[in-house]
Amino acid sequence: MELLAIDHPLIAHKLTLLRSKTTDSATFRRLVDELVALLAYEATRQVRVEECAIETPLTETVGVTLSKPRPLVVPILRAGLGMLEGISRLIPSAEVGFVGMVRDETTLEPFTYAERLPKDLSGRQCYVLDPMLATGGSLGGTIQFLVDRGADDITAICLLAAPEGLRRIDQMTRHLEVPFRLVVAAVDHHLNEVGYIVPGLGDAGDRLYGLAE
Repeated sequence: MELLAIDHPLIAHKLTLLRSKTTDSATFRRLVDELVALLAYEATRQVRVEECAIETPLTETVGVTLSKPRPLVVPILRAGLGMLEGISRLIPSAEVGFVGMVRDETTLEPFTYAERLPKDLSGRQCYVLDPMLATGGSLGGTIQFLVDRGADDITAICLLAAPEGLRRIDQMTRHLEVPFRLVVAAVDHHLNEVGYIVPGLGDAGDRLYGLAE
């Protein structure tokens, strides 16, 4: 696993605002959008391109265009949806698939309740969106989905990661014959007794959509 924690003052600033419990849902959504755009810029450094001939107003030259098949962006429902717009502006031609997972609050293990992915991902680069890498179960399950369908290059973008989740994902991806990169804004201290990242920012899904009890 290749881990990239982005050290940038704008990312740190936006993450600080996200962490604050006084940040309302509308502001939280905007900040997530802005933060994901910054993370996606780094996450797509290895996106595949090929040369193409173009004609400028002055002459002919050679540039680059995204290779085919197009990249696939995979938000993990539901919180991953809040990250979709940020990366879609960067690579609007990417296709989008979905994986729906929820965590059993007793076992902390995820289970899949929905998925909408192409049956054949051979030769595809995939970008997985998941705000919080806590236990690693949801992200790990999604990575396995993609590998089983033929994806040959996977990058995950998370706002925050916990050391426990990082260890689990590293162990899981170590034996895959597929390159895997993880791009995060920060690595936090630990998980608490109910599986939340500390200091974290709370439940990202609830804070995005305002459904906290």
